[in-house]
Amino acid sequence: MIHLSWLDLTLAASLLVLLMLLCVVLGLAAMNRRILIAAIRTVVQLLALAWVLKWLFAQATPGWVALIASVMMLAAGYEVMGRQQRRFRGWWGYGMGAGAIFSSSFVITLFTLLVLIQADPWYMPQYAIPLLGMQLGNTMNGISLGLDRLTQSAWQQKEVIEARLMLGQSWHETIADIRRDSIRTGLIPIVNAMAAAGLITLPGMMTGQILAGSPPLEAVKYQILIMFLIATGTGFGTVLAVFLGAKRLFDERERLCLHRLK
Repeated sequence: MIHLSWLDLTLAASLLVLLMLLCVVLGLAAMNRRILIAAIRTVVQLLALAWVLKWLFAQATPGWVALIASVMMLAAGYEVMGRQQRRFRGWWGYGMGAGAIFSSSFVITLFTLLVLIQADPWYMPQYAIPLLGMQLGNTMNGISLGLDRLTQSAWQQKEVIEARLMLGQSWHETIADIRRDSIRTGLIPIVNAMAAAGLITLPGMMTGQILAGSPPLEAVKYQILIMFLIATGTGFGTVLAVFLGAKRLFDERERLCLHRLK
């Protein structure tokens, strides 16, 4: 394996500086703060993760693995809430995304470890943490996109929804098209990723294994497995979150409750 030096990373960071200069030229200087914060978070979070994983691999106890997995899922739930322009008030804003993530990503990762990979022990952190991380990242994107589309569309089409309710339609019928469109929006990234894999893009896990010296066929088999699992987790999580969100938009008397959104 070819090792990278800190100079290599510094040169890569200089490319971000060029991007920030371009943003200034194009009148997008406001983006530079977001780019800089994202870059700093990337460095700090990944370096911290490297030290945590190094220690975790040496410990390899189910309790510590469960703790790290819980922190990852809680953080993913917070990111889902933070990425929505109009999110639900109170604990619903956080609990909806976190619950959907847990119900899909955790269950699928557990199924993968116990049934498909059959790691020994099943909680082996070298497998459990990366698999869960890939599941969480993609499921988080799908859920956040789906919920954002749901709440934005409901807010923009409130007159249409209320008119349908007055005509006698149930809340299921009034928001069915918005709900379908929201689920479709949440699934677009993973569907595009699967369609482009191998032809346009080389997925991250496969690329990493090849760079580490794994045979290409073995790397491809792992990548196919991961893509299918990610698509399933993203799909189930997005559907669950959108259905819960659609239900939350109406009260027990089937009235539209946009005051539940921020």
